[in-house]
Amino acid sequence: MHHVILGAGPAGVIAAETIRKHAPQDQITLVGDEGEPPYSRMAIPYLLIGNVKESGTYLRKALTHYADLRIDQVGGRAMAVDAAARTVTLDNGTSLSFDRLLIATGSHPVRPPISGMDLAGVHPCWTLEDARAIMKLAKPGARVLQMGAGFIGCIIMEALAARGVELSVVEMGDRMVPRMMGPTAGNMIRDWCETKGVKVFTGTKVEGIEAADGGGVVSRIASAIGLGADEPEAGLRVKLSNGETVEADLVISATGVRPAIGFLKDSGITCLLGVLTDEHLQTNVSGIYAAGDCAEAFDKVSGKTIVSAIQPNAAEQARVAALNMVGQKTELKGVTQINVLDTLGLISTSFGNWEGVPGGEHTELTDKASGRHLSLQFKDDVMVGCNSVGWTEHVGVMRGLVEGQVRLGNWKDRLMHDPTRLMDAYLASAQGQGQWVGAADERRR
Repeated sequence: MHHVILGAGPAGVIAAETIRKHAPQDQITLVGDEGEPPYSRMAIPYLLIGNVKESGTYLRKALTHYADLRIDQVGGRAMAVDAAARTVTLDNGTSLSFDRLLIATGSHPVRPPISGMDLAGVHPCWTLEDARAIMKLAKPGARVLQMGAGFIGCIIMEALAARGVELSVVEMGDRMVPRMMGPTAGNMIRDWCETKGVKVFTGTKVEGIEAADGGGVVSRIASAIGLGADEPEAGLRVKLSNGETVEADLVISATGVRPAIGFLKDSGITCLLGVLTDEHLQTNVSGIYAAGDCAEAFDKVSGKTIVSAIQPNAAEQARVAALNMVGQKTELKGVTQINVLDTLGLISTSFGNWEGVPGGEHTELTDKASGRHLSLQFKDDVMVGCNSVGWTEHVGVMRGLVEGQVRLGNWKDRLMHDPTRLMDAYLASAQGQGQWVGAADERRR
């Protein structure tokens, strides 16, 4: 059996390793479109901060890891899939035949339609190549403007702040992390960032970027100490929709990502927002599977299919898909929106249907003076979603209640009155449903 895996990120690597474990004689081909060993994008902020070197981003440390497992690595970008002929065409002209195919191509950054995006000094922050370019410009004192303050944007912002830059963030939504937090929580995160020296523009768009006179940070620093810069670079002028203009040495685009599935057009493989999969991670075409940020799988909490672009879900999807690819029938238990974010030291969380559901109830508690906010969403006596800011107690319990769909009974009304009693509610309600061990362990910790 020949298994072709498109994508050499965490999902692709875990799938390849799982297949090898359970099918020692099968052929495995792992296709990656970057000239780097397989790495984790989530490690790039740690590279920017300086906590790890490039090798620290690699998913597996041994250089011979894939060869030792007899996993063939092929460089190239998938351009087309012929489901009937069971072939994949790569951008280098290579055609790969397969018996089983896993689509694990992840996501790619959204490029906003703004003039000046091609100028030197404007970069996404998605690949190791992007990180190298950013580190050359994001020197202490550099003026950096970041477009986007979503989940990924806030992680990048944390790394940039650690580099000592003069940072401005522009978010078109009316608050920070608008797809994870409501207005109260999102604005609390904005206020926190501003106390840390970050200038935040919400409800604002970048309308254009143009080259500015005066040079960039390297040129200015070199001139100030009487030296000539080896490679003088131009500064940038960023025009905002609020009428302001911001001078920058570096502009980072973090305006979101979307599944990298354009090559599947006319393939016959059903795609919605992502590649649509069943409970086995199989697509509508037998023998073709999808996992990770490009896959659309069923979320038992919301009752609909979602693209859940977080690494823990990608890893589990890869494991389940791989087992099914080798004939071990396995079902995905479901995916849930899970986000835990550290923004300049402020911890925030979001689980499940944090916005609530039609006909549901909600309660919240806000203490802006201490920077704490807690919001719980219910459908009948089940907590279907929640989010928090500065509330680190029992984060595991919040996730457990949402993912476990624990029936709270009378405890729902008690939480409506006092949402801080999450641990008591979990222990009282989940114990009878066989889900209490984790919560008890957390309380002991």
